[in-house]
Amino acid sequence: MVVAACCVYVIGFRFYARLVEMKIVHPRDDHATPAEIFDNGTDYMPTDRRVLFGHHFAAIAGAGPLVGPVLATQMGYLPCSIWIVVGAVLGGCVQDYLVLWISTRRRGRSLGQMARDELGAAGGLAALVGVFVIMVIIIAVLALVVVRALAQSPWGVFSIAMTIPIAVFMGLYLRFVRPGRVAEVSVIGFGLLLAAVASGHAIAQTSWGATWLNLSPVALSWFVIVYGFAASVLPVWLLLAPRDYLSTFMKVGAIALLAVGVVVARPVMQAPALSHFAGRGDGPVFAGSLFPFLFITIACGALSGFMRWSRRGRPRSCWRKKARCG
Repeated sequence: MVVAACCVYVIGFRFYARLVEMKIVHPRDDHATPAEIFDNGTDYMPTDRRVLFGHHFAAIAGAGPLVGPVLATQMGYLPCSIWIVVGAVLGGCVQDYLVLWISTRRRGRSLGQMARDELGAAGGLAALVGVFVIMVIIIAVLALVVVRALAQSPWGVFSIAMTIPIAVFMGLYLRFVRPGRVAEVSVIGFGLLLAAVASGHAIAQTSWGATWLNLSPVALSWFVIVYGFAASVLPVWLLLAPRDYLSTFMKVGAIALLAVGVVVARPVMQAPALSHFAGRGDGPVFAGSLFPFLFITIACGALSGFMRWSRRGRPRSCWRKKARCG
């Protein structure tokens, strides 16, 4: 099944994405991007595509795409797998690509600004209010997952906290010490990240580590708020982009190790392809039949919603070439 899904993704990227690009988008590198037009070294600045990919990948590969499929497996792995593959190829990827491309063509304007241009002041205001409410709900839920995972976990708090100074070091290194040396700073940053994770257990066992890093959910919530504010006001090259890029190594590594571990430890699929919960409308995790709750539970992993806000955010202000938006 994994091999079949990978083949579908490769075919979709090679042919369907090419069709959308050539028949609908028509990208041209001679059109300046917002990163080139408004380059101010803070929010708008051309960024290396490898760093930008890691930045965007870390922004979208959060709790939603990971938790949703796990919850939906009570209906069976087959409908979940089909929806993730088909929904991503035909819907989610196309939507993300078009939102980013449209934003770059509109000089980096937000969804509310574009809605106001097309629908007038009332339509723009309605879009802004809707986006604000949706984002508050989504971010609150995602933050709750992070807080619960790190609460009373000194090792986790130390490992996550250390990514901030490491990311700042990487940003300064790329900006002033060795500009353009992405591979070089990647090796250094990844090595420091592994050292932080490996030493986190020993530090958590110390008296000061067990005291100062054993945080309550309330304290963690405030730290998340402070970090979010700092990341939004500091230059994108200093904290946000390098930290997301650094986090990508950990996320991809964890996914790869989990996949290998599952193949080695549990090579036989024991979960049913289609469980009886899909038709009964009840289940151990949530109550609801296959339609429409499968598509509600697995939303971010297939027909993305939050991802389009990520696409419209930092990436559209950092792209060098429009032909690389996809």
